[in-house]
Amino acid sequence: MRKLLTIFFMLLFAGQAFADSGLKTFRSGADSRGWEAVGRLDFAGRSFCTGSLITDRLVLTAAHCMFDIYSHTPHRPQDVTFKAGWRNGQAQAQSKGRAIYVHPGFSLNTDDLHDRLVNDVALIELDQPVRTAAVRPFATSGRPQKGQSVGVVSYAHDRAESASLQEVCHVVARQGGVLVTSCDVDFGSSGAPIFDMSGAAPRIVSVISAKARFQGSKVSVGTSLDGSLSDLLQLAASGRSSYKKAALEPLPHLSETEFVVGTLGE
Repeated sequence: MRKLLTIFFMLLFAGQAFADSGLKTFRSGADSRGWEAVGRLDFAGRSFCTGSLITDRLVLTAAHCMFDIYSHTPHRPQDVTFKAGWRNGQAQAQSKGRAIYVHPGFSLNTDDLHDRLVNDVALIELDQPVRTAAVRPFATSGRPQKGQSVGVVSYAHDRAESASLQEVCHVVARQGGVLVTSCDVDFGSSGAPIFDMSGAAPRIVSVISAKARFQGSKVSVGTSLDGSLSDLLQLAASGRSSYKKAALEPLPHLSETEFVVGTLGE
């Protein structure tokens, strides 16, 4: 597996360099208009991730965010709060979790990094639906092509009070259900939506799973929604909420001399 990933990242940097836009912080309601369905996910005041509404009651995010950052035990739904459009202490809408659906193929304990990344998606069913006119759930779509421009809206540890938009970044490689992008993310960005911006309205094509470095360059890793999202929607429709047990041990990682991958909860 290590050899496969090494080749994967070497191929990544053999390609064309892309011109990306910088991060734009949402400082006003005008800045954030149309992006209010992206919100901050707070976990009992201990940590946070980023999530986005895909229906009035379902929030899409990363599976690893559903485990406590310190103990690796599953979060209780009632300890999760989604704050839609959170900016400077106020949310457009706010609701606690009612149920959590983690992709059945995800496990914190697997030594296969690709398997962990490709299944790193989850849905949170909210206790109360978000039916505010200003907050419109996003549509989803299949994964983008290599070289395609995408965008991302995310929170992070150094911008926890307001989301930021990177309107243009790029898919620089694809490996199975994993996307590697040039998008600018940091701790707290896990679960952030990656958007196809080419249509009349943005569509979510991936969620941020991790950040990585290879040969001194920063990349971000996203989980494709192909197949995995339909699996989750079936789980949510059935009401079968479950986690695989997570051992109380550090997350697996590879040597820093090869490349470093870090999940992005905060």
